[in-house]
Amino acid sequence: MKNKLLICALTLLTPLCWAVNSIAQNDQRNQVDKGLLDRMSSAEQKVSAQASTLIANAMQLLGVPYHRGGTNESSGFDCSGFVRAMYEKSIGIVLPHNAREQASVTDKIDPVELQPGDLVFFNTMKHTFSHVGIYLGNGKFIHSPRTGYKVRIEDMRDAYWSIRFNGARRVPIDEVENKKIAKSLKAEIPNNFQDSAANSR
Repeated sequence: MKNKLLICALTLLTPLCWAVNSIAQNDQRNQVDKGLLDRMSSAEQKVSAQASTLIANAMQLLGVPYHRGGTNESSGFDCSGFVRAMYEKSIGIVLPHNAREQASVTDKIDPVELQPGDLVFFNTMKHTFSHVGIYLGNGKFIHSPRTGYKVRIEDMRDAYWSIRFNGARRVPIDEVENKKIAKSLKAEIPNNFQDSAANSR
């Protein structure tokens, strides 16, 4: 009789245990999801702040002379060297020192989606992506033009630049931040939660 009662009790308690365990796992999952959303929001704010820092640093270099192959303020900049230096200094992302290569490693965007900090490319040497600048907003960009000139601001809508415009690109700052977030979140998730999530697939 006792054995029968024990079996009945176990039969009744097993679904309850599963339910409690499922609720606990859902709570953990909800906490992780909330943490991810909070961090994603923080990342978006950080990206915006980084773009502002990038623009501020670039503006401080107005008047620095063009120098072919140059990548720093003391020697001067060429166009891609200026972009590379600003992204490395402001955000810690090292881009190639070549306009065409910078276009190839960044994300293509529609010109109507341009935001401050994006890259704008032009054909100034009879081949595409031969010149690059940093978009400031309101149709303006900052760049290091060519020999005999200095870092300055131009308007993309001017005839010279509008007919030579090749396209816009975005450096995937948010992807870098999101990968860091995903990695840190994975480290925070309890092992038993990761195991149960994997087993549920």
